[in-house]
Amino acid sequence: MLFKKSDSKIKTYDKENQIPVLRCSICTGEQVAGFKDIHTGKFNDVTLIRNESELEKFMKEYGLSDITREY
Repeated sequence: MLFKKSDSKIKTYDKENQIPVLRCSICTGEQVAGFKDIHTGKFNDVTLIRNESELEKFMKEYGLSDITREY
C-alpha cells in the first residue's frame, strides 16, 4: 500500500450511558478495550490490546485521557 488513509476523526460513544473500560485477564494477561453500560453492566468490546501503542491509539481514536481497568 503506497498511501495510508488518515483517520484523524475522533470516534464517538454514548458518554451518558457508557464508560470506557480496559478488561484485563489475570491468568493470560489478555486486554480488551471497550465500553461498559453503566445501567446494565454489559461490556461491548471494541479491540484487542496487545501492547501500549495499541492502547494509546484506542484512547486517541475516542478522545480519552483516562480508562478504567477491570480484572
